[in-house]
Amino acid sequence: MKENILQQKSYAFGIQIVKLYQFLSKEKKEFVLSKQILKSWTSVWALIREAEFWQSRADFVNKLSISLKEVNETLYWLDILKDTLYIDVNLYEEIHNPCIEILKILISTIKTTKINP
Repeated sequence: MKENILQQKSYAFGIQIVKLYQFLSKEKKEFVLSKQILKSWTSVWALIREAEFWQSRADFVNKLSISLKEVNETLYWLDILKDTLYIDVNLYEEIHNPCIEILKILISTIKTTKINP
């Protein structure tokens, strides 16, 4: 079976988000923002997995497009966590950079799928 970079990277990043959630809730006693970032990323995760068994190209693009919106939301919550000092700049960059990479992969995949029917 062909290697799926998007699934691999989104899964690995999902583990980072779960660990971030655990850190924020246990160490920082922060429960609202941590839950939001966990929810937005688990939506990304689920949509990427759903897209694996697409019924049509339109279905595939739709699932990845919704996933792209959820990645953007994840980035928003990550920015809020940094700017409210729940996470430091080093942790922010450690999480932000792979999230941006996944965002770029999603954009590229959506564009390629739309162009090459």
